[in-house]
Amino acid sequence: MATELDAIDRQILSELTRDGRMSVTAVAEAAHISRANAYARITRLTQEGVIQRFSAIIDPEKSGLRASAYVTLNVRQDSWRELRQQLTMIPEVQHIALVGGEFDVLLLVRATDNADLRRIVFSVLQPIAGVISTRTLLIFDDVDAR
Repeated sequence: MATELDAIDRQILSELTRDGRMSVTAVAEAAHISRANAYARITRLTQEGVIQRFSAIIDPEKSGLRASAYVTLNVRQDSWRELRQQLTMIPEVQHIALVGGEFDVLLLVRATDNADLRRIVFSVLQPIAGVISTRTLLIFDDVDAR
């Protein structure tokens, strides 16, 4: 069930999306509410799962991950649950989406270089039970739209 969000909740989410390390006081100032109100709202949004976690956004190239690709998978329809669990265990897989269309799963994969990316696709992803085929789309430029 979706949580009802008002304009202040949306402002808080916008501020925290821009800077997850922002203090509660700074969030309160930006949303024009008291610190206690901001703290209570952030706590509620976290408890209700609207805010799933706080994390750092790492520059892939500066952290040594110079090859990035979207890898699409066609999979056996009865394999999603097991496949999902296995994919979450692969450190180079940074995002997993079950989608509709020409393929079934879309992965964001980050690797140290093209040879490492090739290893991940051919030696890690393709041998997984349930994977029928893969297609790799190299990322030439990565832009964060936020």
